[in-house]
Amino acid sequence: MRLFNQLALQGTAALALSVLALTGCTSASETGSAQPASSGPAPSFDPGSVRKDDALAAQVPAAITARGTLEIGSDTTYAPAEFLGGPDNHTPMGYDVDLAKAIGAKLGLKVDVQTAEFASILPALGPKYDLGVSSFMITKKRLASVNFVSYFDSGTQWAVQKDNPKKFSLDDVCGKTVGVQTGTIQEEPDLKDRTERCSKAGKSPINVVSLKSQTDITTRLVNGTLDAMVSDSPTVGYAIQQTSGAIEKLGDTYNSGPGGIAVAKNDQALADLVGQALNKLIDDGTYKKILSSWNVADGAVAKAEVNPSLPS
Repeated sequence: MRLFNQLALQGTAALALSVLALTGCTSASETGSAQPASSGPAPSFDPGSVRKDDALAAQVPAAITARGTLEIGSDTTYAPAEFLGGPDNHTPMGYDVDLAKAIGAKLGLKVDVQTAEFASILPALGPKYDLGVSSFMITKKRLASVNFVSYFDSGTQWAVQKDNPKKFSLDDVCGKTVGVQTGTIQEEPDLKDRTERCSKAGKSPINVVSLKSQTDITTRLVNGTLDAMVSDSPTVGYAIQQTSGAIEKLGDTYNSGPGGIAVAKNDQALADLVGQALNKLIDDGTYKKILSSWNVADGAVAKAEVNPSLPS
């Protein structure tokens, strides 16, 4: 799951080309960020398969009912949770997108998933977006600013090129070049803390390559310009699939925790309603079906909670 940093609150060339072909990418300089698409048919979710809950629909705020649409802010560069794909390579897809559509259907609403930069989503809740659905990690700092509905568990995972040709080790990260998506919990505090420990030990700091698009990070790892990358566990698993095993996991997943759907802090009623809708989807099996279709059912939760308690 991704996390804002504190400031935001206020291979070979041929192999690289093969990755771009697999993911449907163009260069970030051309499009703003590389957008992955599935290497095969993407899971297809039909919101029409979800039965509207009249009792819950009656609780939808009047302004949203009149509009008929839930406005969703999402950084669609983070496959398999949210990314742009489909025949036009511009259609929002992923398990977060499908879950948002299912919540909307349960409430009798359509869903409009709008691509946004990650750091812009939470501040725009209320005025621009009804919900933020973008792999947000729930933290105590975040809970002080917005409401969260927990819906998925994930952790941090490292990856290297297949067979680890550079012999990268998590026991010796100082001076190494590591890729990470900007604004994630992997960037800060994880890599920040590791770099500080390198400096205190009199060693070279980690050369952190921070980019807005996770796809660009994956491509650089495959191309051999990074020693390793670090990201969410579902994202690494998807990247391995998309690159046909050109990269592999290194070490175990750690720092697992809940991710949440974000709602404006002053809209507790909407947060509660989203929680109820999500639990209905858990109970009727839709939730697990969606996660299974994207091969991320290991992150399923037994119950969605509004503003869950976090360990100290």
